[in-house]
This record gives sequence, structure tokens and C-alpha cells, in this order.
Amino acid sequence: MNLEHLNTSQKEAVVKTDGPVMILAGAGSGKTRTLVSRIQYLLDEKQVSPFRILAVTFSNKAAREMRERVMSDNQLDLGAIQITTFHSFCARVLRTEAQYLGLSRNFTIYDNSESKSIIKAILGKRGISQREIHPNEVQHYIDGIKNLGHYLECQDEEVLEEIDQDDLFFDFYKEYESELHKSNAVDFGGLITGVLNLFDNFPEVLARFQKRFHYLLVDEYQDTNRAQFKLINLLSRERKNICVVGDEDQSIYSWRGADIRNILDFEKIFPDASLIKLEQNYRSSKNIIEAASCVISQNQQRKGKELWTDNEQGDSIKIVECQDDRAEAEFVSQEVKKLVQTGVSQKEIAIFYRTNAQSRQIEDALRKEKIPYKVVAGIKFYERKEVKDLLCYLRLVVNDKDSLALTRIINTPTRGIGARTLRKIEDEAIKLEVSLWEIINLIVEDYDSYNYLKLSSKVRNGLAQFVHLIHEAKIMDENKKDPALIYEKLLHESGYYESLESEKTYEAAGRIENLEELFTAIKQFQDLDPQASLLGFLETITLDSEMEEENKGQEVSMMTIHGSKGLEYHYVFVCGMEENIFPSYQSLEAGEFAIEEERRLFYVAMTRAMKRLYISFAHGRMLWGSVRFNGASRFIDEIPEDYYEWESWKNVRSKRNKAFEDDFDFSQETHYVEEEVTYVNEPVYEHKFPKGTSISHQLYGKGKVIDVEGFDKDEKVVIKFKDGARKKFLVKFAPLEKI
Repeated sequence: MNLEHLNTSQKEAVVKTDGPVMILAGAGSGKTRTLVSRIQYLLDEKQVSPFRILAVTFSNKAAREMRERVMSDNQLDLGAIQITTFHSFCARVLRTEAQYLGLSRNFTIYDNSESKSIIKAILGKRGISQREIHPNEVQHYIDGIKNLGHYLECQDEEVLEEIDQDDLFFDFYKEYESELHKSNAVDFGGLITGVLNLFDNFPEVLARFQKRFHYLLVDEYQDTNRAQFKLINLLSRERKNICVVGDEDQSIYSWRGADIRNILDFEKIFPDASLIKLEQNYRSSKNIIEAASCVISQNQQRKGKELWTDNEQGDSIKIVECQDDRAEAEFVSQEVKKLVQTGVSQKEIAIFYRTNAQSRQIEDALRKEKIPYKVVAGIKFYERKEVKDLLCYLRLVVNDKDSLALTRIINTPTRGIGARTLRKIEDEAIKLEVSLWEIINLIVEDYDSYNYLKLSSKVRNGLAQFVHLIHEAKIMDENKKDPALIYEKLLHESGYYESLESEKTYEAAGRIENLEELFTAIKQFQDLDPQASLLGFLETITLDSEMEEENKGQEVSMMTIHGSKGLEYHYVFVCGMEENIFPSYQSLEAGEFAIEEERRLFYVAMTRAMKRLYISFAHGRMLWGSVRFNGASRFIDEIPEDYYEWESWKNVRSKRNKAFEDDFDFSQETHYVEEEVTYVNEPVYEHKFPKGTSISHQLYGKGKVIDVEGFDKDEKVVIKFKDGARKKFLVKFAPLEKI
């Protein structure tokens, strides 16, 4: 087999086939080519049967591409070699050995939504509401336990040390596993822990698979969790022909269970392991590689690699400071436009950001310049579920005949108005030749006339609350209240924000960030136009879909940095390089290990760029309608000055090299002031509508305040109206007047 296309380190990684081997493959070092060559070498030179090789990776796409590359150079049947994912491999093992665990071979694999249904039933059985404990919290706990490699009756001391078996959530987990077993089902995490259960407790099954697979290869090893680590350890224990390929400097998935200890401690588990480093980068310019190496060298949790390249020195990195996030978006769109005008293809340009919510401002700027773009491994801002949901609330306020908007949000968040109930109401609207909104209003106003619809009290209450909320928002719109204020009312009083907050998951936190960004978009829109209206805002965000279709395949790529891993682009923009954003405020609170992961994430972003890298930050960034001043990211200061040029977009006052400075004076020197000192009492807050106040509500008429809590913008009142109805309002939003 000809290995001339490989460099010295790559050749060593290919021919060192026996015994444990760890290949540390730096960014852009030809890892996939090396892995494929290693498999071909085993087949051609070592004459190993494809039946004896197991190669596992993380995504179906990566497994498929590797399989196809191996097959293209070998005349082998696709099914003869196992190049697969961890979950696919374990599913196949469980199908053949299911009887050992009391399952039948036709067991069902439950997805996340089905798992959540079981958790909801368990909580319901115990009388626990979703407001007390959200099913997503329990699901996150169960995933965490399974990532550690735990299964019922597990005896592994290392795993048991990390779990509190007296925790209430551990009880939920046991009941959940019991319910799965009754249903002849496993979940995704259970595929791996199920195989661990088999291998730990049925030695004859483990021996069979150890005998079958003589050579084991693991790709993206830095992304493995403890359960996966234990699995490959068990499989390779007999022959020890295990080869793992990874890069500790690109370990960025701890939030979904990845454990960097797997790569850092490999040589402790396999003391006679060979360590091979692939350090030559084929992707980026010298400037980018050397700058990225300086940044990542600040980390303590690493094995140590020195990336180098024979590529040209290349352009200096451009560090660009902007006045605010809007100016940053303008810079990006203008620079992209300039690149395209000089002949650069749009598909060679990528824009990275730390969180999905940051994309909105940049998307708006690109659309304004008619630059086609696509969001890779994600959804465009205004097409994200939570954003579309809240936009539908706004659309309904502006146009109550918009039945599409109404049907989308009438049960979002859940109000007990299911598909069957909605169909019943829709049929009634068709029969009476009125709009869906009109029939819902009629039912709320006079249910006795529609009692033949047999709507439950829960449904009627849900409809009434929904109708009252939309009417109140309509009144605010008619009274020319700020669109941002109307949005805030709908977001909070609909229960939408609260329902996301109660989930306590990374996904829900991301959705909340998107809703905060939508608020910022509305606020910025109204700041530009004193006559701003909801209708005007909705018109400005209508997408030009024709332009998008026209440029299919030629778009600028936008993505989170997590989504960029494994990709490369000639021109890369890394936006929002500010403290509390990148590194994130969560990592700053969590401590040095978390900050190291953020630094690895920045390293991943830098090493995606081939020709030119732009890094931008804003002095001020708007969040929830107020501007936050975070300062430039500490990671910018870790790039030596030789590698970058510093620019100020539109002559903003430079704060170069002041990433950690602020306006506070920390001097302990004592100064005596001779001027007269005036003492001011603490402000005394008063209720705007004290208990006993007679009021008039634009929608419900006259009433009296019977309870009040909070002050200023947090003041809430309970009002008893003349018809005896009691309602609670946030004063900030309610159309109330004193009588």
C-alpha cells in the first residue's frame, strides 16, 4: 500500500496497528485521511478481515463518509465492515442479545418526546405539577446518570461515587427505567448503558464480542462520555488493539456529557500506549495557526501540541471594535459586501457567534444589503419556533382575522385547548360564517348559548384568559403604546416566558435568549421611529424569499461556534468577543475549568479560518432594552500583537488593550472633602394603586383594588369588578385609571 501521500507522523499513525494508540490530531491536520488510511492498511497490509474491525464515531454523516471513503479504495461489501456510531453499534448488540436483559428483539427505541411522556406520567402519578418539577429537569438528570454509565443494579464504584441515591430524582430514574422495561423499550442513553449491563454481568457475551473485534478505532475521542469510555475499554481489554483519535484542544461538549478526562487519562488506563501527534496543519495560514496556538497554550487541561504549517504567512488577523451591536452587524455586512465585490465567493465566507440569539442583528444587516445567507445546523432567527410563536401573538393583536396565527398560539403555552376542541370550535365558526376569533369571543361572552359544544371548565377558562389578554394588548396598540411594552406583556402574561423558565434546560435557556433578542429588535425599531407601531415592525421583518431561492448554494454561512466544528472557510468572522458573552457569564461563574472550555471553543473558531480571520466586539450590547457594557473578551488579550491589526469601526473611541479596565477607582488613598455634605433619605416607594382604590379598566369596567404587592414596575394588583370577577394585573401593562 502506497503511503507517500502521508507525512511522517501520519505514516506512524497508520502503521502502528498493534497495542493501544492515541493519536492527537490537531485542527486541520488530515485526521480523516489518516484514519481511512489506517483502516485500509489493516485490510491490505495486515490482511485483517473487515469482520474483525470496529470503527465508531459520533454522527451518522461522519460514519457514512468514512465508510464510503474506505469502500472506494477496497472492493468490499458495505455491510462487511462496522464503521458506525456508538448508538447504532449498541442497538445492534442489544437486538442480538436482548433476552439477557429481559427484552424481546423487537424492543422499541424511545425518542426524547416519548421519554418525556413517561416522566410526565410519573410526576402526575405522584401529584407533582410541572411548575414544581419540570419533566425536562428530570430528563436532564436521567441523561446525566446514563452518561456516567449507570444502570439499575450497577456495581461500578467509580460511577456510584458520583450519584446520590437518596436524591428524589434518583427515585424518578428508577421508576422511569421500570416503566421502560414494562414497555419493552429503551431510550438513547439506555442503548449504551444496556450494553454495559450486558458486558458487566454476562461475561460470555463480552467474551464473544472481544473475540470478534480484533481492532477498535474511535474517532472524535475527546467528545466521548464516561459510559462510552467504559464501553470501548471493555471491548478492547482482551487484545488492547485500540486506537483513539481526538484533540483535547477541541473538547467543547461537556454540557452534553463529554468528559475531557477520557483523553487526558488515556495513558493511565493504558500505561503502554503509544502517543502520536499530528501537528502539521494543512488548512490555515501561519499567522492564524501561530495566534491560535498562543491562545490555547494558556490552558492547563491539555496534553500539549505545537501546531505548525508550511502554508504562507497570510494576512494579519483583523480585530475590530464597534460602538454597539448594531454597528458590529453593519461592519460585518459591509465587509462581506466588500469581499464579494473583490471576487470572493459568498460560500467561502462564514460568520460565527457564541449563542444563537446573536444572529438576529447580523441577519437583519445582511438582508438590508441583500446578501444571501444560510444558518448552518440551525434555523434563521425569525423562523425559530419561539420567535414565530411570539410574532403570531403580535400578528393576532394587529389582525384578529389571522386564523393561522390564532391556531398556532391558542394552546401555546398549554391551556388545555387540544386539537379536537379546536376542530369543534372551527366547525362552529364555519357553520355560523364567522371568523375563528369571533366565535371564540362569542363562546367566552355567552357560553350558555354554545353549551352543546360541551367544553370543559378548563377549556373555557383557558379561552377566557387568552381572549382577555389579546383584547388588552389590542387596547394598548390602539392607545399607541410602545410595541416593546405590548410584546413584554404578551410574553409574560401569556405564561410563555414562565413555561420556558421552568424547564431549566440548555435548550430552554437558548429559547429565552432568542425571545430577549426579539424584544431588543422591537426596541431598536421603535428607537429609530417615534411613530413606531406593531404593524410597522411586522412589515419590516417580512423575508424576501425570492432572493433566498435565487441564490441557493451561494450563501454566506452563519452558525454558532459549536456548529462550526469540522468545517473550514476562507474568510471567518467571529462576532461578540466580549466578557460575559465569550467567555459566557455562566463559565465565569463556574470557574477555571469552564473558562478553559470557552478558550477551546475560541480556538476551534480561529482554526476554521483558512485565509483571513476577523474578530469583532462591541462596547455596548442591548439586552432587554438596556445597553450592557461588557468590555473586550480576555481571549483577545491572549493573541500576541504581532499577529493582528486593530481597527475601530467608524472611528469609535479606542479601548485597545483595556479589556479589563473599567470606570471604578480602586485606590485606597484617603481624600478629605471640605464642602458641605448633604444627607439624603432613602427613597420611599408608594403603590400607584393602593388597596381600596376605585379604578376603571378599559376592558372590564369599574372595580376596586383588594390586594397589592410590589412597587414601581413590579407592582401587581388584584381587582374585584362589579360583576364579582377577580383579576390580577401587572400595573405596568394594565389599562387602569383611578376614579
